[in-house]
Amino acid sequence: MAFDSLTEKLQNVFRSLRSKGRLTEDDVKAALREVKMALLEADVNFKVVKSFIKDVQERAVGQDVMSGLNPGQMVIKIVNEELVKLMGSETTEIKLQPGSAMTVIMMAGLQGAGKTTTTAKLAGKFKLKGKKPLLVACDVYRPAAIRQLQINGEKQGVEVFSMGDKNRPADIAKAAVQHAAKNGNNIVILDTAGRLHIDEDMMAELQEIKEAVEVHQTILVVDAMTGQDAVNVAGTFNDKIGIDGVIVTKLDGDTRGGAALSIKAVTGRPILYVGMGEKLSDLEQFYPDRMASRILGMGDVLSLIEKAGAEIDQEKAMQMADKMKKAQFDFDDYLMSMEQMRKMGGLSSIMSMMPGMGAFGGKGKMPDLDSEENEKKMARMEAMILSMTPEERRNPDLLNPSRKHRIARGAGVDISEVNRMVKQFNESRKMMKKLPGMMGGRGGKKGRFRLPF
Repeated sequence: MAFDSLTEKLQNVFRSLRSKGRLTEDDVKAALREVKMALLEADVNFKVVKSFIKDVQERAVGQDVMSGLNPGQMVIKIVNEELVKLMGSETTEIKLQPGSAMTVIMMAGLQGAGKTTTTAKLAGKFKLKGKKPLLVACDVYRPAAIRQLQINGEKQGVEVFSMGDKNRPADIAKAAVQHAAKNGNNIVILDTAGRLHIDEDMMAELQEIKEAVEVHQTILVVDAMTGQDAVNVAGTFNDKIGIDGVIVTKLDGDTRGGAALSIKAVTGRPILYVGMGEKLSDLEQFYPDRMASRILGMGDVLSLIEKAGAEIDQEKAMQMADKMKKAQFDFDDYLMSMEQMRKMGGLSSIMSMMPGMGAFGGKGKMPDLDSEENEKKMARMEAMILSMTPEERRNPDLLNPSRKHRIARGAGVDISEVNRMVKQFNESRKMMKKLPGMMGGRGGKKGRFRLPF
């Protein structure tokens, strides 16, 4: 995730605090200097950092902290609360018109921020909530934009309104609203044109659209990978045309993530969603408290549970869990688990939401568990399993040397790879037998989970 490096630096600071019995004012100030440097390196706006550190320090040097039984934990708690406040305190929804009245949403942003894809993702979210959205192709300048919106709309099962590239965007918007009124669409999402940088023509065009139709919500899409530029862009758009909220894209990438921490403080406008991948389902509601928890390395178990609930077949999951308890997990289950993991965004996405795993892997960031190399390994593993007979998949104990040679030929791999996979599989089954004890079951403390601080 974008904050892996920041997470690790903050964890190091908090570990040093936790090791102290009592904190002096100098201890707090020294720790907050490290926090300040970590935030600046994460590309958080300087003024935002200055104000944040001041607020934390005022609270952290108070008598309640100094006399606390665990003052280090109290400082962490204060930092967490101030991070939540910085990002907006409450989760903000896109405000829709009451009842069955139509809501017109205008999407804006620079070219390359992922606006067209995000527009389709948003339409998919509304459809899941029982709405009938209409996507409108108002980007008449980029040749592929209209086609891209049509393809993504089709994938989401959402109608796309287009009048080609020969009409004015304001006229297209007006015609689209009329079309929506006749066809029962209660949400109209306008995909407007982006530019490589902010210019007067773009702003004038957005104003024209607002004059042609009543826009109820103006949503800005910014690219997290552009750092402070994203914050500057948000400020300019807000000043010129007025925005109601922001969607931050590419927050799953190798970026410092400071934009997500700065936007609310600089513009006064909330972050509504964050883009966490390229798939059309990879758009997450923005929860300031959950994001703060991720940044501090405490995981985001609630989002993980929601993601699992949306993507995983519950009946199959229960059957698999039962098999795991009895150590009856077979190669068919192995295949199913790989499929479910992909649906949830891959292993890196899952691990980043687990407590203590945000900066997993040591020097600054989590290893890319979904790298091309690991994807190839996974594909070879699937090929080996699919080269087995149904009986062999259900009963791995049948795999003698001659069967393994046949599987290797069928999958196009060396026999050593088959042996290695079968060995790993058998070790996994042995581990499953021990799992209740490792999770801190009755009669022992061994393996209990704890926070990393």
